[in-house]
Amino acid sequence: MPKKSKAKNVTWSKDDDDDEQLPPKQRKVEQSDIPSSLCFHSPASLFQSLIQPMGTEKFFREYWEKKPLHLQRSDLSTASYYQSLFQMSDLQSLCSQGLQYYRDINVVRCINSKKKVLNKDGQVKFNVLSKSLVQNKATIQFHQPQRFKDELWRIQEKLECFFGALVGSNVYITPQESQGLPAHYDDVEVFILQLEGQKHWRLYSPTVPLAAEYSVESEEKIGSPTHDIVLKAGDLLYFPRGTIHQANTPAGVDHSIHLTLSTYQRMSWGDLLLDVFPSLLCDSSRTDVSLREGMHRRLLLSSSEGQDTNSRLAAYLRSLADGIDAGMQKVHSTHMKRDFITNRLPPYSQQQLLIPSGSIPALEDTVCLRFKDHMVITVEPSQERTDEATVLVVIVLHSLKNQRESHMMGESGDEEDERDISRGLQFSLSHLQALQQLQQAEQLAVAQLQLPTQEAKLSLVLALWSEGLLHVLEHTTM
Repeated sequence: MPKKSKAKNVTWSKDDDDDEQLPPKQRKVEQSDIPSSLCFHSPASLFQSLIQPMGTEKFFREYWEKKPLHLQRSDLSTASYYQSLFQMSDLQSLCSQGLQYYRDINVVRCINSKKKVLNKDGQVKFNVLSKSLVQNKATIQFHQPQRFKDELWRIQEKLECFFGALVGSNVYITPQESQGLPAHYDDVEVFILQLEGQKHWRLYSPTVPLAAEYSVESEEKIGSPTHDIVLKAGDLLYFPRGTIHQANTPAGVDHSIHLTLSTYQRMSWGDLLLDVFPSLLCDSSRTDVSLREGMHRRLLLSSSEGQDTNSRLAAYLRSLADGIDAGMQKVHSTHMKRDFITNRLPPYSQQQLLIPSGSIPALEDTVCLRFKDHMVITVEPSQERTDEATVLVVIVLHSLKNQRESHMMGESGDEEDERDISRGLQFSLSHLQALQQLQQAEQLAVAQLQLPTQEAKLSLVLALWSEGLLHVLEHTTM
């Protein structure tokens, strides 16, 4: 049996004092000593253990993007482990470390099917939150707790490797006989983990299947629930994006705490087409003179496109499709890869990862890539400004230097390009095949790299090794 949590119970009282000074850097909540009920051997094993006893293959065949799934767990070890992921004591500790309203905490309540925001200004104080919970029956929504809780970092980092997509989270604390949010649907795949207490969920048929944006739906429009579920501690609930849902804490239940894990935002085939089309058209225009011919005069002044214009555009698209099918057109996903890898979580406990691993590689060595799930290879136009034609280069991007504290917080700006470059390595297009060799092989002799010279082979592995992306398996000493 797992050990009981040693965390003290927190009483929600107006006398709590959290007017401590903010330390220079926010501290993380200490990791619980409760054994994990999840398997962290690999990303696939983690997901399998998350949805057990459901099998992964059956889940994706019958439920993913199709219909909700409720997994009831009677195993006390699972309930205890879930509870350790986030507790009220964690929130009290973090309130003394400089949490801010809106950025970190939202205080909300659903009244007459509308969301009422009860946030204060500035820094969050635990005694004020406790008053809102007890007196206002408000829900506390804590944004992205993986920034502070090590075990959530560990879980979400592995899930990002499994899905190949960003994975965010929120914690919701709701008192009895209260509801935080009105009926709505999201643009993400949702996994609910019930940590404490119980939560009553009602799910409805989507009005927009696999929705690409968040929206509130009126009670008159949603009809009767398709699922009426009470989640208990240790239970898991999954539902696809677009599923209309609302939830409340039942009477007689002191409070509910649940964790929402969300993923697959803007990960549709339509999003991929938007990503690959610009480079695809650019590449095609270099070789197809008809794409460089001018449009009809005054076409932009026309109120509508004529049949001739539509037919010509359709012919171009068919030609592009035929080229992709025949393997004549290279499809490069650049922006989606870059966005994912530069915004995802770094490897769990990455402090040691920034130091190059093992011996300096030599031409006689056998090597392997480290953290393959944390790197992507893109082909992009060179950013060097010259008067010559655009030159394509290979960029190796990785997430080893990402900041956990900013994960899923939408922090971007003028420094974005500089951050991307600082996380990546640039090579000439001739290095693409060698990089793909390393990515596909479990291990590879440096001498087998498909590059024309020994100097080029050594330069490539040294660059990857210096970045912490390559490890020497067999080192030959002279």
